[in-house]
Amino acid sequence: MSFNLISTFLIAVALAMDAFSVSMTKGFTQKQLTKSQILYYGLFFGGFQALMPILGYFCGNAIASVVESLASIIGFILLLAIGLNMIRESLTGDDEEITDHFSFKEVTLLAIATSIDAFAVGITIALLKDPIWISSAIIGIVAFLFSIAGIFIGKKLGNYVGDKFQILGGVILILIGIKILLGF
Repeated sequence: MSFNLISTFLIAVALAMDAFSVSMTKGFTQKQLTKSQILYYGLFFGGFQALMPILGYFCGNAIASVVESLASIIGFILLLAIGLNMIRESLTGDDEEITDHFSFKEVTLLAIATSIDAFAVGITIALLKDPIWISSAIIGIVAFLFSIAGIFIGKKLGNYVGDKFQILGGVILILIGIKILLGF
């Protein structure tokens, strides 16, 4: 089959939607994110979205069934834990601490949780014999752009709704985890 740029772009957009949603959540829960921290979110989300298809491409079908069966569970657990923590901190009055707190550990866990499905896309790319480097670059760039846009949109929404939006952010992360677990 020949490489299809439009299909690759649409796949990249689909993969970036979880990163966009999580970034939007971080935008309305972390009011004091600096430009460099916003860039880190974009780089981590885009980087993991670009890396996972490459790993899937080279790992191939040998471990595909194992990873596919565990990927949804791992993504769900990570997002559930982070979402429940956000809700707990908001309800216990610790929301000021989390609102302005930036954590590389949390960014990394969120990036992994939202990019696990990209691994399976890498396997598909291998089966279609599409060029992995071009596909991976497109996927990473789209996720990077969507993540940064999500943060800015989340910041705007957070300004209108207020600080208790953190509860909604936690619920959104949990719902994304459930979506990943159920395979929607």
